[in-house]
Amino acid sequence: MCGIAGMLSYSKDMRNRNDFVEKISLSLKERGPDDKGEYTTPYISLIHRRLSVIDIENGAQPMRFGNMVIAYNGEIYNTDEIRNELIDCGYSFTGHCDTEVVLKAFHKWREESVKKLNGIFAFAVWNEDEKELFLARDRIGVKPLFYAEKHGVFAFASKIASMLLVPEISSDVDETGLNEIFMLGPARTIGNAVFKDINELAPATYLKYKNGKINIKSYWRLEAHEHVENEAETVEHTRQLVTNAVKRQLISDVPVCTFLSGGLDSSIISAIGSRAAAEHNSRLDTFSVDYIDNDKYFKKSTFQPNKDSDYLDLISGYINSCHRNVVLDNAALATALFESTAARGVPGFTDVDSSLLLFCREVAKTHTVALSGECADEIFGGYPWYHNSEILFEDTFPWSRSTVLRQSILKNGLLPSGDEYVREKYLKTVSDTDFLSSDSTLEKRMREMFRLNLDWFMQTLLMRKDAMSMQSSLEVRVPFCDYRIVEYAYNMPWGIKSLGGREKGVLRKAFEGELPPSIAWRKKSPYPKTHNPAYFNEVCKMVSTVLDDRQCPLSEMLRHEKIKELMMNPDALSEPWYGQLMRVPQVLAYIVQVYYWIKIFNVNFV
Repeated sequence: MCGIAGMLSYSKDMRNRNDFVEKISLSLKERGPDDKGEYTTPYISLIHRRLSVIDIENGAQPMRFGNMVIAYNGEIYNTDEIRNELIDCGYSFTGHCDTEVVLKAFHKWREESVKKLNGIFAFAVWNEDEKELFLARDRIGVKPLFYAEKHGVFAFASKIASMLLVPEISSDVDETGLNEIFMLGPARTIGNAVFKDINELAPATYLKYKNGKINIKSYWRLEAHEHVENEAETVEHTRQLVTNAVKRQLISDVPVCTFLSGGLDSSIISAIGSRAAAEHNSRLDTFSVDYIDNDKYFKKSTFQPNKDSDYLDLISGYINSCHRNVVLDNAALATALFESTAARGVPGFTDVDSSLLLFCREVAKTHTVALSGECADEIFGGYPWYHNSEILFEDTFPWSRSTVLRQSILKNGLLPSGDEYVREKYLKTVSDTDFLSSDSTLEKRMREMFRLNLDWFMQTLLMRKDAMSMQSSLEVRVPFCDYRIVEYAYNMPWGIKSLGGREKGVLRKAFEGELPPSIAWRKKSPYPKTHNPAYFNEVCKMVSTVLDDRQCPLSEMLRHEKIKELMMNPDALSEPWYGQLMRVPQVLAYIVQVYYWIKIFNVNFV
């Protein structure tokens, strides 16, 4: 995995921008601590930072072939198949890195090459002869890519923070950006990077830039098709797809481990990984995360019915992994809100972000690559809102069903059109959903829920995963995001997907013979959060600083009396701010992250 960036202009000489190139490269250092490279001509500067994973000797970038130069970030899991096809077409290869394969595939098939790639990627190719830049991003949006065009300069980067180092790009945020932060956050509209000047290249799209003109095209979308397999065939097909995706993503020239929570998804991946390690006479390393004194303060809830720690010894012993439980300090968790905000570039998932950052940093001390079970819930119907009929058919985002709390912490009139903004985003996603005329009311709604979760909730988690892991110089792969699994699950009838009336029922059935029954059929439990009041106390201190800082524009945006009311009652909310985990401590932490964000990036509200 890597960090990429670039600046292009047809009127300004990029050779005069060495200082900016160096600053942008340095901003990507955590994403690529092992090597760096630049390619500069009068027209363009391409910047690359490398985290070496595959073909350490031959993967230096930017890489040239003929008249084309690539800056690439990602992993392609069908590299061998594409390489063999290119060899049959007369191409030869100097190494076995996927960068060379992507570059030569683009040389051969141009924009059609992205349709052949199965993996997670964001890359740029500069055509020296045609003076054209090509950008592309993977189907699901696992790897980030941002771009902007202003004052005759086109720029792109893996990080929002890197974009803001381009002199033409401002840190202005308008009402649209505020709506993204306060009405939708920590979610973001696909394509929106909150800052007025910056755009996100959407998943499954590519962009061409030539002579000052931007042309963007989508190359993949979820399409509705009739599901023709019976229950038993579907279960077996699911098992094969998931197993194949995991095995492909275990390939690496550096140590690989897995995140293991004791839940279904991570246990499936770890079990497959453990068997693969055993074939090479080794043991899989697995890691879990917890917090100081969390057992002491844990409280059961509808969303979190039991502790992961109750299951970890069982599953790690069953698969014979070398397991380590990383226990995080609550004060450090609060302090890391600052760095996690800087890494994401916008306010994020509060301690759900900062804990992952600290966790990945510990894992990265011994490993370079990890596999995670994220995204199975969105794809296989794991969340509670798939199974509660009242929430399921409620005509709004199921993980953030009301803006009342959001508006209540803001001064009256700050975002008068906030409700309409949220409503418009919801309706657009629903209207873009593909379905069959034969779909029942339930099946149609499940397709809509699939798209809502894929385009919104999952994107929030993927941005978190990438930003926090890469800030720690750790590559985290997500096998459940294999687009073949996504396509297959989208067309799976709900009665099969929820076999036995259970969340992820088909996935449980597919792997029940490979896991202990109590793991295979364990009720879903979300990513572990801290229950220790020490964290809440730390966050309250931080919020007090926010409210007292009259020099920061955020203080004038907030309704102080409402914030203080939340500080006095950590159990005040009956519904989370967002998802399953963001309750009062996280709402306060989100305010802290907004404050940090304004300070870090010198945000200018316009």
